[in-house]
Amino acid sequence: MPKVSQKGIKMPESPIRKLVPYAEAAIEKGIHVYQLNIGQPDIKTPEVALNAVKNSDISVLSYERSEGPEEYRRKLANYYQKNNINASTKDIIVTTGGSEALLFALGSITDPGDEIIISEPFYANYIAFSISADIKIVPIISDIEDNFALPCIEEFEKLITPKTKAILICNPGNPTGYSYSKEEMQKLADLVKKRDLFLIADEVYREFVYDAAEPHQSVLSNFGLEEHAIVIDSVSKRYSMCGARIGCLISKNPEIIKTALKFAQARLSPPTYALIASEAALDTPQSYFDDVIEEYKERRNTLVKELNKIDGVKVATPKGAFYCMVDLPVHNTDKFAQWLLESFSLNNETLMVAPGAGFYSTEGFGTTQVRLAYVLNKESIIKAIAILKAGLEKYNSL
Repeated sequence: MPKVSQKGIKMPESPIRKLVPYAEAAIEKGIHVYQLNIGQPDIKTPEVALNAVKNSDISVLSYERSEGPEEYRRKLANYYQKNNINASTKDIIVTTGGSEALLFALGSITDPGDEIIISEPFYANYIAFSISADIKIVPIISDIEDNFALPCIEEFEKLITPKTKAILICNPGNPTGYSYSKEEMQKLADLVKKRDLFLIADEVYREFVYDAAEPHQSVLSNFGLEEHAIVIDSVSKRYSMCGARIGCLISKNPEIIKTALKFAQARLSPPTYALIASEAALDTPQSYFDDVIEEYKERRNTLVKELNKIDGVKVATPKGAFYCMVDLPVHNTDKFAQWLLESFSLNNETLMVAPGAGFYSTEGFGTTQVRLAYVLNKESIIKAIAILKAGLEKYNSL
């Protein structure tokens, strides 16, 4: 029998999605499942975006430009300028989701066997992307005791080898919710310039920063990284449009754009209807974000408050995004998460979480942690954490 590739064998299961069959089985038994495992907001997509698709009079659904329509990129550039990010249409390539933007970035700057340094825990799919690009992730641990702040910059420098091509950050972070300060970003900027590396910043949660003494710090905002910075962005979270699958890659380095465009041409173009929705979404009023940010802030406060009521639970308070890493008093959260779905319910309800080990590449780390996404309303969050509390008590008594 023909065999699959070693690359395919190494490709990890998603810690976010691998428990779906168990959740579906629970639902078939009539159990309600609170899904805090995935960053799928319940916030309504802006009407202006949905109406643009509904009211479209397209008669031929044709290809778009590989780099995205000029008008959409122009409106994107205006949006970034308002957010203190100096970008023009020639600096932007529209992609099929932020995922494709990151794949284009890795393809443009790395060769097989090269390395990128990432502070962990990190977005689980970074592992899959690195395997696809045939490169190595070099992890540096951030600590829940320090709220997952940027590790010491000297520790980053110790990891740099001739194979190192970039440092990758997510800011604000998925899964930690941490938002880097200007001082932390300056340290990273100084290091990549000193060692002639790229700094890739996944900034898809830019809009969602809470309680910060300073606004979100983009790598393209006043750090002198024009030759070094690559921004990954997406409409998915900003406008609650995860199904649109439209993102972009931004860089002031013309060689990066020239190279990434070849990858964009190879996949032809981003999807036209999703582009229509995404362009229209840029007309969303600021009041939408004001309301959404306030809602997420209240959900975060509710989640942290309820978690702190549970003995043995340790929680890092998120500064942004809508995720929270939590340390639980169990030995293996993979087993515990599956048990919640297969064998436990409270008032015919249970809970779905994302086990923490999948957000680490270092063996043995994250086994007592879970990521919770506060994408449900406050009442549902309170019920979900009550289920978690009862579940922990039952599980640890077995």
